[in-house]
Amino acid sequence: MRGARGTRGTRRAGGAAGAALLAAALLGGCGLVSGSPMSDDVRPGTVGRGLPLKGADLTVTSKEFTENIVLGQIMGLMFKAAGATVIDKTNIQGTIGAREAVRTGTADGMYEYTGTGWITHLGHEKPIPDPHQQWVAVRDADLRNGIVWLPPSRLNNTYALALNAANEKKYGVRTLSDVAALLKKDPGAVTLCVENEFATRNDGLPGMAKAYGMDIPPGNVRRMTGGVVYTETAKGTSCTFGEVFTTDGRIKAMGLTVLADDKHFFPNYNAAPEINAAALRRHPQIAEILAPVTAALDNDVARKLNAEVDVEGRDPHQVAKAWLVKKGFIKEGGG
Repeated sequence: MRGARGTRGTRRAGGAAGAALLAAALLGGCGLVSGSPMSDDVRPGTVGRGLPLKGADLTVTSKEFTENIVLGQIMGLMFKAAGATVIDKTNIQGTIGAREAVRTGTADGMYEYTGTGWITHLGHEKPIPDPHQQWVAVRDADLRNGIVWLPPSRLNNTYALALNAANEKKYGVRTLSDVAALLKKDPGAVTLCVENEFATRNDGLPGMAKAYGMDIPPGNVRRMTGGVVYTETAKGTSCTFGEVFTTDGRIKAMGLTVLADDKHFFPNYNAAPEINAAALRRHPQIAEILAPVTAALDNDVARKLNAEVDVEGRDPHQVAKAWLVKKGFIKEGGG
């Protein structure tokens, strides 16, 4: 299971109350008591000059999938370069466990997704279409839980449908409305490879089909695991369209084209720093340190970094460090 799917897997599993109950079990068994110090020899670049976090002891966490691990490493390295002693507790199994680490103060911060915060953690059923207003709503509601959401990135890790170049040329589709029109014209042309979860979720295939007026024959939907969805969509023989995530590095690597969600059905999942409120009161410099880094994150950056891990097999920590150095946010070495 590619971890973004794990993020969505608990999204409607009982809302906020269910999440709180589940958290106790996850905190007891997900290894939150462990962690290792970041020992990198890094120093400020354009951010963190004057070592504003000198003397601070900070812990970063993340969920267990590639993108969120890389984001957790980015946060930790920024804290380290700004002078903090940093404990790395990234790669926590499940969205609830990582969230609870931040809420309880077991960890001080992570990158979380606005749609996940609104639906999974806060228990709402319907997302807010405007990405900024979605962040504002999550920020305001989560303050009572002792969590501060800092300004979000443009990185939006949401659902999409994609197809290979041959099928794009054959059918001339660019949007999900085009797929709906193709379905009415030639029902046999619209076959889909999807994961089991996407096939049943209200914010997945059923909701998408309803929003776009798609009457998809059950036999046109093929269910499979996430990795197979990408390979089969790239082949384009067993299915024309495949379920993908918009920041997955395999999209570009496999030559897939993402179709525009022209009715804006899928929720916004913009990545934003989620910080323990007490930690931010102790170290308000955290907000200033993370702001330019978060602003530099978008879908193109995420696809590139994710591909370096998922396609090229590189270590997430090294991928995060190389990007921060290239951007000039930090420098290596103590000179």
